[in-house]
Amino acid sequence: MFNKEKNCTLTREQVEEKAQALLEQMTLKEKVWMLNGNWDPIGSYQKYSNLYNPIPIETNGCPRLGVSTIAFSDGPRGIVMGHSTCFPVSMARGASFDRDLEKRVGDVIGQEARAQGANYFGGVCINLLRHPSWGRSQETYGEDPFHIGEMGKSLTESVQEHNVIACIKHYAVNNIENSRFWVNVEADERTMREVYLPHFKKSIDAGAASVMGAYNLFNGDQCCESHFLLTEVLRDDWGFEGFTISDFGAGVRHTKKAIDAGLDIEMPMPIHYQRNLLKAVEDGEVAEETIDTAVLRILRTLLVFENTPEKMTYTSDLVASKEHTELAREVAEKTMVLIKNEGHVLPFSKDVKRILVAGELANKANTGDAGSSRIDAPYVVILVEGLHNYFGDDVEVVFCDESELEKAADEATRADGVIIMVGNDLHDEGEYVSGDDPHEDDFSFQEAIAIGYENMGITPPDIDMPFFEHDGGAVGGDRVNLSLKPGQIDLIRRIGGINANTVVVLVGGGTILTKEWDDVVPAILYGWYSGMEGGNALPRVLFGDVNPSGKLPFTIPQDQSHLPYFSNKDASIIYDLYHGYSYLEKHGYTPAYPYGFGLSYTTWEYGEPQLEKRGNQVIVTLGLKNTGGVAGAEVIQVYVGIAHSAVDRQKKLLKGFEKVYLEPGESTTVTIPVDLDELRYFSNEQRKWILEPGTYRFYVGSSSADADLQVKEIEIG
Repeated sequence: MFNKEKNCTLTREQVEEKAQALLEQMTLKEKVWMLNGNWDPIGSYQKYSNLYNPIPIETNGCPRLGVSTIAFSDGPRGIVMGHSTCFPVSMARGASFDRDLEKRVGDVIGQEARAQGANYFGGVCINLLRHPSWGRSQETYGEDPFHIGEMGKSLTESVQEHNVIACIKHYAVNNIENSRFWVNVEADERTMREVYLPHFKKSIDAGAASVMGAYNLFNGDQCCESHFLLTEVLRDDWGFEGFTISDFGAGVRHTKKAIDAGLDIEMPMPIHYQRNLLKAVEDGEVAEETIDTAVLRILRTLLVFENTPEKMTYTSDLVASKEHTELAREVAEKTMVLIKNEGHVLPFSKDVKRILVAGELANKANTGDAGSSRIDAPYVVILVEGLHNYFGDDVEVVFCDESELEKAADEATRADGVIIMVGNDLHDEGEYVSGDDPHEDDFSFQEAIAIGYENMGITPPDIDMPFFEHDGGAVGGDRVNLSLKPGQIDLIRRIGGINANTVVVLVGGGTILTKEWDDVVPAILYGWYSGMEGGNALPRVLFGDVNPSGKLPFTIPQDQSHLPYFSNKDASIIYDLYHGYSYLEKHGYTPAYPYGFGLSYTTWEYGEPQLEKRGNQVIVTLGLKNTGGVAGAEVIQVYVGIAHSAVDRQKKLLKGFEKVYLEPGESTTVTIPVDLDELRYFSNEQRKWILEPGTYRFYVGSSSADADLQVKEIEIG
């Protein structure tokens, strides 16, 4: 179970025997009480000035029988409890296309979870970026299902090596923020199986022990009450053996429907479970066997994890340790994406004496949104500080914000280099919480919390308490406009062409359109929400200590109209097979910057790809040489399409990638296997996967753009 068979001291039979023995000793009330959290947000706020997850959010367990609680910590930038290491956001890490790097991040997350008393990490966010307006795009890895699956699998595996239960979320089709509590997503089974579910399955196959349902509805049912998602697909089809939890506060709306669908634990408080669930069983509305099944899933999971030997001792000094924060800097360095570098402006010469830094984001801590993934890191290095750390007193750093256009223009004429930092912060995008619900009974988290306290038999003190608010107001949400703010565009257009040594650094968690200003600057670097060490990492990239190796995990279109329909006001929305680069290719739009694109300070020579079918795989082999003067890394990408299909299919889809590090002049042979199962399509009529015989085209290269790809064909049939 959970890929722990080799290390767990109990056999599968012993796990089952012990779980059954514990269940038989439990009263009905003890069993029901196992199935909900007992969060005390007001207590947390009073003690820690932080209502959400300063310490683990726990279930009840069964103290009489020594059954542990599930001790939850959120993510995915790191462990949100205490003052943990804050890594770059998941979207940035997706840009690394580096499975091993993500495993190292997961290793730190697992250690810091255990060091702070958690045994559960609710931060493997693998929702697909269907549209870049989605406010929580920063929490996932990108727009491509294969890529998301590979990165989520890496995080899942490494977190669970520390006996921390990894939770994948939000299952499923959770791709709009402001309407997430009530929007109904409609999609046929093929669309779900091919586009919106395969990355979840990949983490399940990697051993993920828990799944969090989503807030939204799917085909008319709340996702946390969908028998199709939670039982038919997750358990009957994929063979998932762990337990499920609800998204927090609003995931469950109906007691019986949720438990019968396969939703095991209501989190973080008993709004519809506990007393309501006990009464439903006592009244005969819910079978006690259904409760037993849910409890057994939890017991089996705990027995496996608690009977697997520990890798190490988990002490508080691990949290934000020097080793961990150095990794945070390394991750920031390896995730930045250079998308424009005319005249090889970058890297800047280190023989500078005066640098202009423009844009208010360069002088403020900005690690992402203020929602459930927010980390109160022990420190955050901003760019202005990072430049001082890098150069000491040898270089003068001048700062101007967007209100100082004329001063900035004057300083740009006298500077040896200009860094313009623009983009987004927690006010522009992120998790969004509002009490206004135009489609239901004015649902609010405050009301849900009150019900939770009532069901726990607790009368909380009457105090004013903010909810996901920061800097004086509600924040986050979906992005209506994907461009920069007008003041930021004005800044770039005013000073971007003055100094030949100018770079725009984009900050954010998703797509930012460049069409309004791209023509006036020679260099553009995606810096992301780069974590607590971002300010130290960025100068090392800009001045050549680090060769940028990130690739765009999404497509940047030339115009927002080139994207699929998006609304966070419609009560219902239909999803189909197309989004991202496949949507642009279908409609003939040329992107401003394609998926998988990223420049380097060195140059690469690709050999001719060779294809060979071996068993249930096609093996792609090619040579790669670093033909430039500096060490670097290149991400070789393999896309696959079929020449003539009997069904509607995307032109090509990513089915393999490998990141390769080479010294100057070094060459290597790269092998990338592509499983034949990745080439199947799902038939709605036959309700099964079909490997269509025919001529398959393998596109191999450095991005999804046709100009960057070599094409080879192979017959499969």
